[in-house]
Amino acid sequence: MTWVEVQIKTNAEFEEMVTNIMYDLGVTGLAIEDPRDILEFEQSKEDWDYIEPDLFNLESDSIVIKAYFPEGEDLADKIELVRENIEINPIKEYGKSLGEVTTLEVYEKDWAEAWKKYYKPTKVGENIVIKPTWEEYEKAKDEIIIELDPGMAFGTGTHETTILCIRALEKYVKENSIVYDIGTGSGILSIAAAKLGAKKVVAVDLDQVCVRVANENIKINKVDSIVEVKKGNLFDVIDSKADLIVSNIIAEVILDMINSLRDYLFDEGIFIASGIINEKVEMVKEALIENGFKILEINKMEEWASIISVKE
Repeated sequence: MTWVEVQIKTNAEFEEMVTNIMYDLGVTGLAIEDPRDILEFEQSKEDWDYIEPDLFNLESDSIVIKAYFPEGEDLADKIELVRENIEINPIKEYGKSLGEVTTLEVYEKDWAEAWKKYYKPTKVGENIVIKPTWEEYEKAKDEIIIELDPGMAFGTGTHETTILCIRALEKYVKENSIVYDIGTGSGILSIAAAKLGAKKVVAVDLDQVCVRVANENIKINKVDSIVEVKKGNLFDVIDSKADLIVSNIIAEVILDMINSLRDYLFDEGIFIASGIINEKVEMVKEALIENGFKILEINKMEEWASIISVKE
């Protein structure tokens, strides 16, 4: 399917008027890029790890509002209405139009398929190899192959945070371990735990797309008798304890988990946390120690870190 991305560069004071116009034209969702958010994040102790680079190119009082229209017979009419209401007709009160309108054609198939040519089999641990489902690969002795199609879910297995988790799982998953994977994404860490000998794995994610993709990948790897995927927020759908919990999210979410973490781990249970930028390692480390965990390892790769701790 072909979609048209409509971008509206406008002033922050016109945000409500522009969004109302777009909703009246049948748009069900909008993306708003506002450089003022950067200032708010810079003043916050818990800064976000990612900021859209294009935001730095906007003037401080400018915002960009993006909407997507599917291809159809009335598409040209809708875009013309956007231009008339926002770009062409001036607002009497202000003596100028609401903003500048640009359009870009995007193809759904291209979004889903274009990146695949860059995604190749990769050895990410001592023995674990991530193999895209569409690639051929000759398995070497002792290698553990994980077949993966991330689809629209997070987790190709090649990101530093995922590699740090997989290497930790290789070291700490024991035969017959019970493992919880909180924020499973594509299911890669759950699959790795199952193939490393865990007897039971529970994968949790709040995103329905991730739940669907994780289930698909788990079946492809023939570990669906071991791994169960649940839709939920963090520990909301967990009612028992594990030998090991792994979570590859971001520091802020990990900090939210720590207060209740002990309730879901057996004594001497292991917690593997990743998705932590180097600047926030001390913050997470201190929270773990304050909640009765002993730090076993802190491993780093580029700007990312993983922290491995044990319940005392």
